[in-house]
Amino acid sequence: MVSRINRAIELLDQGQAIYYDGPHSGHVLTYAQGKADALSWADYINVGMEHGAFDMTGLAEYMRGLVDGGPTRSGHRTPAVLVEAPVNGTDADNVRFNAWQFRQILGRGVHGILLCQAESAGAVRAFVEACRYPFQRAGVDPGLPSPLERMAGAARSGVSSDKLLGTGTRGRGSESTAAPIWDLSTDEYMRRCDPWPLNRDGELLLGVKLESPEGVANCEAILDVPGLGFAEMGPGDLSLSLGYTTIPRDPYPPEMQKARDRILAACLRRGLAFLEACSPENVTSRLDEGVRIVAGHSLETARIGRAHQKRTLPV
Repeated sequence: MVSRINRAIELLDQGQAIYYDGPHSGHVLTYAQGKADALSWADYINVGMEHGAFDMTGLAEYMRGLVDGGPTRSGHRTPAVLVEAPVNGTDADNVRFNAWQFRQILGRGVHGILLCQAESAGAVRAFVEACRYPFQRAGVDPGLPSPLERMAGAARSGVSSDKLLGTGTRGRGSESTAAPIWDLSTDEYMRRCDPWPLNRDGELLLGVKLESPEGVANCEAILDVPGLGFAEMGPGDLSLSLGYTTIPRDPYPPEMQKARDRILAACLRRGLAFLEACSPENVTSRLDEGVRIVAGHSLETARIGRAHQKRTLPV
């Protein structure tokens, strides 16, 4: 008997690692592909729109195919689907100007979003706020003006701490398209589409990719922002900024290893999942270090990792 809509969150809440599949660009978003992916071995499907097409019609059809091809072997309606958004998380204004992307993506019924190029706490705060409905109050600065005070002319002032949020900015309108994917009423969808673990009943998984020197330098402040569920070091873009034309892999050069260890440690201190590519040869040692989201698109890696953690949830 499943306990959640989002299988990825259900497993993370049990201390289990999760394994994803899906390309970072060139994803085929069709109804037929959704039906084929409904019984995927993966715990979630990554949809890469940072470098792939921003295809909302295709995403809607893909989600419909997942529903019609399901349920999963674990009993969930669909595998979880997380989308890498095209917007760069460099600063708060850039994120707010592009918040329409998050509304469009969430409106198709996905279960999470990854913000790429995260470089500041302000940008990540704006990201989380854009993904939340304004009636959700967990983590919101209690000192902010109330809606009635704002209607009377009070300014929407900034939050008082990096560890607090402003009011959510996701508007009403897309719940009628997203709720049927989750098999919920619109009211129940709006209640449950909130970031976990900030909201223990939330079914939305939000993450950040720290892939620039600025992102690494600010990683602790970024990961203090409420509403995040996971983070990763982006070795591709970080290595580019450090002068590497090919992506260094295991082992990383010293400066990248130091960045990776810093982000991992920051995640562990805050109870956030850390995402990293693993292979059949190193997945058990990575899990023992604390990695909880496994990239690599490898069923064999997942098989070894699941056995190592004595996972019981059916795949």
